[in-house]
Amino acid sequence: MALLIFSVMLVLLLLGFPMIVPLVAGTFVGFLEIFGDVSKMEFVIQQFLAGIKPASLVAVPMFIFAADIMTRGQSANRLIDMVMKFIGHIKGGLAVSTATACTLFGAVSGSTQATVVAVGSPLRPKMLKSGYKDSFILALIINSSDIAFLIPPSIGMIIYGVISETSIAELFIAGIGPGLLILVLFSIYSVIYAVINDVPTEPKASAAQRLKAVRDALWPLGFPVIIVGGIYGGIFSPTEAASVCVLYALILEGLVFKTMGFKDIFDTAKSTGLITGVVFILVAAGAAFSWVISFAQIPQELLASIGISEMGPKQILFVISLAFFVGCMFVDPIVVILILVPIFAPVVKEVGLDPVLVGTLVTLQVAIGSATPPFGCDIFTAIAVFKRPYIEVIRGTLPFVLILFFVTALLIFFPQIALFLRDLAFK
Repeated sequence: MALLIFSVMLVLLLLGFPMIVPLVAGTFVGFLEIFGDVSKMEFVIQQFLAGIKPASLVAVPMFIFAADIMTRGQSANRLIDMVMKFIGHIKGGLAVSTATACTLFGAVSGSTQATVVAVGSPLRPKMLKSGYKDSFILALIINSSDIAFLIPPSIGMIIYGVISETSIAELFIAGIGPGLLILVLFSIYSVIYAVINDVPTEPKASAAQRLKAVRDALWPLGFPVIIVGGIYGGIFSPTEAASVCVLYALILEGLVFKTMGFKDIFDTAKSTGLITGVVFILVAAGAAFSWVISFAQIPQELLASIGISEMGPKQILFVISLAFFVGCMFVDPIVVILILVPIFAPVVKEVGLDPVLVGTLVTLQVAIGSATPPFGCDIFTAIAVFKRPYIEVIRGTLPFVLILFFVTALLIFFPQIALFLRDLAFK
């Protein structure tokens, strides 16, 4: 049955159908194989509806809406300007500023693609003017946007938490350590690149300019304080944090900065609604698909075929990481999470692996795959935004991907990189 289901999905995918079609088709093929007719179709429909029932999913459109408001307003540019004023003058400072800006924007958006657009659009021209090669710039932007998937709020972590029934608050806190580690390693590589290629430095900002930049960025810096501080302090849940972020973004861009009127807010809400519709349809279909493959015990069959029951915890983490990384090289990250999490969930529970550690690793692999050839979604976002050919966009990605693999290995062998803050906050 597993071969039939995945063959149908693969054929439809190769024929060019959007991912929702193979996902739904695989679900119904599996259903017919199990029950033999359509008389019990209501069970599948119930699973579709159950997939979008969890209250935690409300955080997804809220964070998307807040990120969209900030991208259209001044918040993103103010954060970028503050980072530039402090580290733009060091060797490789512009590249380090770009990676840091991606991290900061990730802390208010939770979306890799939104980060590519918001940070890449203003900083790429500056880096080109300063003498950086475009292949390095594009690789830096799309791979630094991976940090947005780890630094809370992370939409990927929300989906994983709902599917695996893992605490989203704990996942958010656990993503901070690996995210900051990636930022440090990317910054070191950027400095080395700038020294080797003798990239000129930017003029050093004066104390007055830095002070003004900090003042301008104080309001946008409230977003990570609300999200991390509120959750860490037990003031509100991730879903409540998302709602507060939307209100804060509306006040900031509508009343404080005065960059958005009612029409702009309406257009932003409409855009968020369209994106949310796509995400929730995928989540619903993924839930039904998960129910079908679990009912048919396909996960047990697949995992038994690779001998996972004989593996140790670290080997299992390696297999999980590899599966999610390869999957996201070809398919949308949310779909990969929806399909693979239910497959690996039984063995994670059986072996006693920490689901928060597994979730952090999964999120990291999803992020890496999103920026890796051949079909990483961030690559095509960069192609669309920057109007550059595919080969040029992927040419400089290898060093960054190797760094991300190194962080993956560190997480597997030193899980406290992710779990230290989680344990401090919740244990």
